[in-house]
Amino acid sequence: MRKSILLLVLPVIFISQCARVPVTGRTQLKLISNDVIIPMSFDEYKKVKETATVITEGNQVEMVKKAGSRIQKAVEVYFKDLGKENYLTSYEWEFNLIEDDKTANAWCMPGGKVAFYTGIMPICQDETGVAVVMGHEIAHAIANHGRERVSQTVAAQTGLSIVSIALGGGASTLTGEMIMQGAGAVTSMGILKFSRKHESEADEMGLYFMAMAGYDPNAAPAFWERMAGEGGDSPPEFLSTHPSHDTRISDLKKNIPKAMEYYNKYN
Repeated sequence: MRKSILLLVLPVIFISQCARVPVTGRTQLKLISNDVIIPMSFDEYKKVKETATVITEGNQVEMVKKAGSRIQKAVEVYFKDLGKENYLTSYEWEFNLIEDDKTANAWCMPGGKVAFYTGIMPICQDETGVAVVMGHEIAHAIANHGRERVSQTVAAQTGLSIVSIALGGGASTLTGEMIMQGAGAVTSMGILKFSRKHESEADEMGLYFMAMAGYDPNAAPAFWERMAGEGGDSPPEFLSTHPSHDTRISDLKKNIPKAMEYYNKYN
């Protein structure tokens, strides 16, 4: 009898711990709520700012902040048009440039805290190039990829059942490193690197978001071609778990017509 009841209850619990990604509609795991993960991510972002050298002025800073602000506002308008402005209530956007010329990377915490490293700026070349990366990173946050990856890791590493996690057993196992890896800011342990599925999804959503903000989506394939050309046989860490260069660029080009629809609608 108890086994039969459990078999009936488990599907209900599993469904209740799932969410849908905006824009793409993909179903994802959500064992940890944003009420838990977002405040933790803000704390970790603060720690990064306290230990890193954050650049506060200059042309590169202006490009990062301007592109971030434009895409943020465009995304907010998009969700308002959908009647889902409450989706972004817990997001507190922030866009910073960190001095590190050896790191061609950028990441976005759950809840909208973005960091660019100076090493990626020459590859961006200009504000539109920054917008390509910014759209991609904001898409990770909007799609709750960090939450999804942390949820998967909590379930896998702790051995907790779906039932115990759903009842609150997972939140206490979270660590700052899990949060950082979920955001793509730390990959040394290889626990929470973004999957290729997440990267492809962020590419698609990011392309639409930059277009909504008035940036030419045709610039996206060119940026990724430049990024792929960095480092010879050892591409930047930013690409370590991404789709193959050819696949990524091909998919972006296929999505440009739809991106242009967003561009024409919102500009």
